[in-house]
Parts: sequence; C-alpha cells; structure tokens
Amino acid sequence: MTSRTAPTAPRVVVPRPERLRRPGPAGFGWLDARLHRQGWLALLTPEDLATYTFLCLVANPQGVSWYRRDRIRQALGLGEDALWLALRRLTALDLVAYRPFGPHASDGFHQVLALPPQGPPETMPWLEGDDRP
Repeated sequence: MTSRTAPTAPRVVVPRPERLRRPGPAGFGWLDARLHRQGWLALLTPEDLATYTFLCLVANPQGVSWYRRDRIRQALGLGEDALWLALRRLTALDLVAYRPFGPHASDGFHQVLALPPQGPPETMPWLEGDDRP
C-alpha cells in the first residue's frame, strides 16, 4: 500500500498585516474576482471598467448607487458620450441595472448586479435603441 501526501498549499505571506482591509462604517466596496477568472475583463473597455469600479465603490449594501451622471463623469474624468456608452455596455452585459428616478427623470438608480451565472457572452451584445440610461 502506497501512501500519498496531499499537496501543500503555498505559504501566504501578508506583507503588511497591520493594514488588512476590513468593512468600515462608511461601507465596503469590492469587485468579484470572477470578473478576471471568467474573462469579463476582456469585454470591458477602460471606460467600462472605471465606471463599473466607481459604481461598486459607491454602492449601498444592495449594490445601488444614486450618483447622477454628471457627478460620475466628474469623478472619473469622462465625457458625456463616454459615460453613456460605458453604462449602456454594462447594462447590455447584464452587469448593471438602471431605473430612472421618476417618469421624466434624466438620471436614476444604478445597481451593480451579481455576475450572471452563465458567465460572460462570447462577444459584446448588440446595443439596441438610442435611449440613454
């Protein structure tokens, strides 16, 4: 009978243990590591990624942000068209959902969604219509 030893996990060294991230009273923004592991990053432009990251950082515990687009543009240094396209792409990829503040509102709530269970699409979905989020 041959005995096998289980492979040992690599020893993790924490360079600055006094600086571990912990949720604080102001919230705790985070990104799902599956964005990288499942190939989502290949579909995102730098503007998409900046917008997604910003929404993750400012979201409440349900993933909702009510920052107006002008504030998002200012924070990210993006033009109106670049932000509009990034939000459209994130919505088309089913990473972000949008609901206007009211029937005639030009701004609204953006919700960062749990990643779709089927993973990323093979290609970028077609952006239908011209309605801006």
